[in-house]
Amino acid sequence: MRNKFLGTGEPGWHPVRKVLVVLSGLRFAVLYDASVAWKVAVSVAVLAIFAWAGHWRDFLIVLVATGQMLAVELVNSAIEGVCDFLVAHEDKRIRAIKDMAAAGAGIGIAFWLLVIVWEGGYLVDAWPGP
Repeated sequence: MRNKFLGTGEPGWHPVRKVLVVLSGLRFAVLYDASVAWKVAVSVAVLAIFAWAGHWRDFLIVLVATGQMLAVELVNSAIEGVCDFLVAHEDKRIRAIKDMAAAGAGIGIAFWLLVIVWEGGYLVDAWPGP
């Protein structure tokens, strides 16, 4: 793949290669980062419940919130990985950077949970009773 900053690598843009890179990154995160793995598992279960119930508007709202939460969590994991790669010892600046990245992930998770609880309430209300 071409490095746009250094001008090295193979030229050209390949959409299939881009999709494979995305899937490779997600696979790596799920296999090697437990915080991403459990969020993906919970997300798949919650989305399956909404899809099974046939509440497609609610499903799409939860899907968007899930995508945002996973994106923020992946960025957080990447920032932490870069910090750990660059500085092996304890550093207060690195700690601040990692804390800010974790705060962003925490906010994303809080809103994701809020959406799930809110939409889940509509799902329970719409469920056919006995």
